Amino acid sequence: MVSGVQMAISASNTGGAWDNAKKYIESGNLGGKGTDAHKAAVVGDTIGDPMKDTYGPALNILVKLMAIISVVFAPVVADKHLGGLIFDQALSSWGLKDAPADD
Repeated sequence: MVSGVQMAISASNTGGAWDNAKKYIESGNLGGKGTDAHKAAVVGDTIGDPMKDTYGPALNILVKLMAIISVVFAPVVADKHLGGLIFDQALSSWGLKDAPADD
């Protein structure tokens, strides 16, 4: 999931950069429309638009999914150090749970 977030952010930014490069060239920079630079920018924009338009919304869903997962599993981690409920139940089932101290 972490690598998916990195890929989505990278691809979304790349798509936006290619779109902005085409707009920059069309505004008269690097020779403007009709040049080889403009033709290359149109190809880049053709690739960049789907990246920008699909990875952005997908990233939104991925962030919401990670938030829901963290809220659901928070009680598992929160109870007694990092072991949480799972570690506590495993110790109990193996008979290794902390015994009360003899005073």
